[in-house]
Amino acid sequence: MTALRVAVLVSHTGSNLRALYEASKEPAAGYEIALVISNNSGSRGLAFARGHGIPAAHLSGRTHLDPGSLDDAVLALLDAHRTDLVVTAGYMKKVGPRTLAAYAGRIVNVHPALLPRHGGPGMYGAAVHQAVLDSGDRVTGPSVHYVTAEYDAGEVIARREVPVLPDDTAESLAGRVLEQEHLLLPAVVRAIAAERTDPGRPS
Repeated sequence: MTALRVAVLVSHTGSNLRALYEASKEPAAGYEIALVISNNSGSRGLAFARGHGIPAAHLSGRTHLDPGSLDDAVLALLDAHRTDLVVTAGYMKKVGPRTLAAYAGRIVNVHPALLPRHGGPGMYGAAVHQAVLDSGDRVTGPSVHYVTAEYDAGEVIARREVPVLPDDTAESLAGRVLEQEHLLLPAVVRAIAAERTDPGRPS
């Protein structure tokens, strides 16, 4: 069977996009990066995609003032590139309802905390790691979950644990969690690709 076609939605640095791309080059990866969409025309993730010959587009409130039109444009582009799986990796916008419906069960997100703790509106970037420190949690780490209409509320697929050290700051904790994101997210996508392509696995 052909490789799983993955679209990645990014907003800023695109470090998880780079990790996914590098892992996709492994012989048994089973997936390819077919499309990158960013809501930020100046994002490094978008520049990375273009620099590596990956089809890429900027779609945002600047290109489409009406949220419904933006949702339609994202969906049309995903369909045009025959997308099998959508990965939101540092994407700072909600996926539109029509795209959510069309790709139900085929959109995953990586979140820098052990869900269901420290998820929901406002829980992104340094705020997540500061919330972990403020709570006194001794363990944190990234979670990959299915995307639904509510922030960080979808079923968790996999996660990795990262110890919280006594002298941690939000910045130091973020760095160690990000290292694990770069391992966890490609592993999950590889597993999804294997489940799709291996006839011996349940669909």
